[in-house]
Amino acid sequence: MNKAVCLLSGGLDSATCLAVARKEGYECFALSFDYGQRHKIELEAAARVAAALGAKRHVITKISLDAFGGSALTADIAVPKQRTLEDMGQGIPVTYVPARNTIFLSFALAWAEVLESSDIFVGVNALDYSGYPDCRPEFIEAYQRMANLATKAGVEGRTNLKIHAPLIQLSKSQIVKLGSELGVPFGLTHSCYDPQPGGRACGQCDACLLRRKGFEEAGIEDR
Repeated sequence: MNKAVCLLSGGLDSATCLAVARKEGYECFALSFDYGQRHKIELEAAARVAAALGAKRHVITKISLDAFGGSALTADIAVPKQRTLEDMGQGIPVTYVPARNTIFLSFALAWAEVLESSDIFVGVNALDYSGYPDCRPEFIEAYQRMANLATKAGVEGRTNLKIHAPLIQLSKSQIVKLGSELGVPFGLTHSCYDPQPGGRACGQCDACLLRRKGFEEAGIEDR
């Protein structure tokens, strides 16, 4: 069984991505990050999802992106609420965390090399998303080219790393339908950027609104 490193935030998309990797026959090593995010409760969701979907191992790595700030997720900046879909489709929102996916993929690349794995799965999405530059296909393609130049395993020809982004061209409703087909335990996931004390979703941030839209359009109940 081939090994794969799967980035797992605990949200809907990353959980579905993990389920895709499992369906494709990979032995999955889930990787999550405590990066100083205000919605740290997502890490509890990630642990639940990793266990439910049979990850071989789940690692939570601590990196302090809040030391730099610059985002509503890592600094004392208000999370936008009740934005329209038109608003979400314009510009890069303040919830963008500078270089986050670049950093996350670097950690995944390091672990993949240790595992002698040629496969990394990431649940980025370029359709129903909030304008993040590091969710685009051209970013994933460029990173994959770089990764194969950057590692000992790549230079020696022992691995030819592939970054799998199976959700990148799917709408949120298509992701919900796919996750449902694969048995993703949606009730264990967490998407909210600004949860209330105790972890309840705010229901008004971009992530909550896009999640709601996806389930409604898919005709599936969000548990």
